[in-house]
Amino acid sequence: MRTFDFDLFVIGGGSGGVRAARMSAARGARVALAEVAELGGTCVNVGCIPKKLYSYAAGYAEAFHEAPGYGWNVGQPSFDWQVLKKHRAAEIKRLNNTYRALLDGPGVTMLPDWASLADAHTVVVDGKRHTAKNIIIATGGMPFVPQFVGREHVVVSDAMFDLEPFPKRLVVVGGGYIACEFASIFNGLGAQVTLLQRRTHILTEFDEDARAFLAGEMKKAGIDIRFNAQISSITRGADGLDVMLDRGMQLQADVVLGATGRVANTQGLGLENAGVALDDKGAIVVDAQYRSSVPSIYALGDVSTRLQLTPVALAEAMVVVDELFPDPKQARRPRRKVDYEFTPTAVFTHPNVGTCGYTEAGARQKFGEVTIYNSEFKALRHTLSGSKERTFMKIIVERKTDRVVGIHMVGADAGEIVQGFAVAMRAGATKACFDSTIGIHPTAAEEFVTMREPSP
Repeated sequence: MRTFDFDLFVIGGGSGGVRAARMSAARGARVALAEVAELGGTCVNVGCIPKKLYSYAAGYAEAFHEAPGYGWNVGQPSFDWQVLKKHRAAEIKRLNNTYRALLDGPGVTMLPDWASLADAHTVVVDGKRHTAKNIIIATGGMPFVPQFVGREHVVVSDAMFDLEPFPKRLVVVGGGYIACEFASIFNGLGAQVTLLQRRTHILTEFDEDARAFLAGEMKKAGIDIRFNAQISSITRGADGLDVMLDRGMQLQADVVLGATGRVANTQGLGLENAGVALDDKGAIVVDAQYRSSVPSIYALGDVSTRLQLTPVALAEAMVVVDELFPDPKQARRPRRKVDYEFTPTAVFTHPNVGTCGYTEAGARQKFGEVTIYNSEFKALRHTLSGSKERTFMKIIVERKTDRVVGIHMVGADAGEIVQGFAVAMRAGATKACFDSTIGIHPTAAEEFVTMREPSP
């Protein structure tokens, strides 16, 4: 029988890779993990965590503006970009160290360098070959910016946290959650923001009513959203960047953010040496247990063909760990799997978006007859704040079974609110269950259990 240096070799130290490595090691496996950058991956270093921190920072601008309505005289507030960057960097470093401790505890061998495959059981790191019975690819994704004249002047989302100086004029290219979030953040921090979207709407995969409502709220907050707009070229002029649009219009900007999507980070991994199959978008094709076309090689998280969300990568990691190193304490439990049908998610724009389940269009296609419940209102907070922000909620019900198959919210703390309802939806809650639930008053969340009249 062939012997290996390791039972498992993980390439990539993001959320999914770290989870797979440390849990496998905790079950007695000999595990190595290679990561060329800081531990924690995109989410910790240049994604979810710093983006949410910056979203909080932007929210204070709104709070200062609203405070006089509640009797507070806060004077003239000022924002220090350098302080925010310094404090964010310190928190990210703390998280990096936490991830390292999680790996050191169960004895994972750390290799801080680039790794690539030599074959189905061999990984090369810094010129040294390491063999492993099984390999996990968890290298995540990376920003994608299409080719056009002046593309070299575009920055991607990874660079937005340490811009120097703070951009007074920001052009955001794209209409997905990354584009919308950064547009909201920098608008709140004081930049003049223009968002260019080649489609007729933002957030393509989201519910039509929710995304239209969000676009209206973002415009009310001062973001200039231009639909059916694409960049033809960017040049550096005397007053910053000259951004030419395809219809002849011109904008000036200090920074142009390209937020036009992400692609699987598979380049330079030597996947061809092992015969790992990719789909037409360059992501690793996996089966229900996240095994690639090569039996000894698995892929999870953003590098594979499933949902690109950090909690999804964590769940996928545990499926692989259970597959490779079963826990005898859980021998009688059903085989673990990830069900993606009711995966909740949020967009940390201002206001937030929270969603779980099907869009109205998706529900009609899947279930046929559905009943829709909509509600739009001014939150209690804004009765005195002076803000014109409004809240939107939507429930989608499969008519045949009365099951709630979609909920969507645009408003303060939407992600926090929808997370709880996602549990109910996973459990198969019906509209009757919602209707019989006592609401917490006065909250925005109670609206989800008090909507009685279907939309026309």
